[in-house]
Amino acid sequence: MPLCTYVCIDLKSFYASVECVDRGLDPFSTNLVVADPSRGKGALCLAISPAMKALGVRNRCRLFEIPAHMRYITAIPRMQHYIDVSAEIYGIYLQMIAPEDIYVYSIDECFINIAPYLHLYKKTPREMAVFLMDTVRRKTGICATAGIGTNLFLAKVAMDIIAKHVDSHIGLLTEKSFQKTLWHHRPITDIWNIGKGIARRLEKYGVFDLYGVTLLPKSLLYKEFGCNAQFLIDHAWGRESCTLADIHSYQPESHSLSNSQILFSDYTAEDAGLLVHEMSRVLIDELLEKELATQAISLHIGYSHDEALSSGGTRRLASYTDVPSIITSAFTQLYHDKVRRLFPIRRLSLSLDQVIPAANVPVQLSLFENTEQEDKERIREKAIISIKRRFGKNAILRGTDLLPQSTARKRNTLIGGHNAGLCKP
Repeated sequence: MPLCTYVCIDLKSFYASVECVDRGLDPFSTNLVVADPSRGKGALCLAISPAMKALGVRNRCRLFEIPAHMRYITAIPRMQHYIDVSAEIYGIYLQMIAPEDIYVYSIDECFINIAPYLHLYKKTPREMAVFLMDTVRRKTGICATAGIGTNLFLAKVAMDIIAKHVDSHIGLLTEKSFQKTLWHHRPITDIWNIGKGIARRLEKYGVFDLYGVTLLPKSLLYKEFGCNAQFLIDHAWGRESCTLADIHSYQPESHSLSNSQILFSDYTAEDAGLLVHEMSRVLIDELLEKELATQAISLHIGYSHDEALSSGGTRRLASYTDVPSIITSAFTQLYHDKVRRLFPIRRLSLSLDQVIPAANVPVQLSLFENTEQEDKERIREKAIISIKRRFGKNAILRGTDLLPQSTARKRNTLIGGHNAGLCKP
């Protein structure tokens, strides 16, 4: 078995690179920003070209943070186009690699088990990474960086940290080299799966890097982080037992559906209640379309400028259900119970939890349920879903969707909260 068996490939500044390629421009010499200027100077830049990164502009910045003297092209996000290009690149990988040896981690990043292919293509791990990257660039014009490691964690960290500082844009790590080069790397949040919350909890014990983690007693780490301490301990030593086969075979114990949005202005509790109703209807449509049922709901409410701590909670339903009126009523009641009415609202997140196939729900007869009425609700809602699927989500609207505070019509044209981009650049 080759020493290095995994490669993690990241498409450089993917959205910005796609926009440059479509315009016949070089992303390494062109200043380009992917953002929606109609959202104001505070609009988030989804991506900036490598040329702007080289000038010191921070990735994922706001438009107002770009130096005023800097000239650049603004590209409105085209999320559907980026999804299509990502799918095209995945298709390129499939011409060389079997699907069970690929895991798509995000729209611009994937893991590949290259061990079975080194002998086939007569290449070293580094040569195999170059082969994959060059093939994608030749066919799409998109450049990439890569990390190679003896496990998935090391491949990811090699790509995140090492590849950015070498001319080849390819990082390589073994457990031994990881301990030598990254044990003392700071900030520790650069390491995959270590966020600010974990970093703050480690700081209580005077730990600011992975080497410090290796010095802490395991009992203390388990007390602080529970069962998740094992991941932290393993990663501190550069170990990772999970394989691509494990990922592909994983079956979660429970499923959920979620819907969230960040608002572009402050909403009163009353107006935000309308959005909760809209968002619950979106979840219900997805539930019915997938022929599922739920037994619990969750709600999270975030407030403007952190004027108040976020609020929300979960609520268990009386039984598994897919009846729209039961679910919307439950969300409405939970919202009224948990919202802090005196504070402006900026974030909402809803989810349907403990989701199972509707066919698996046992039939329970009750004197307090009108099964005929519930069946009519399902039929009516599925008819609406059918119309939307055929003619578009805005083909049929509810009266409340026409209110000025509603966001439903606009969100129906977005993908992932951003412009779907059906127009050409």
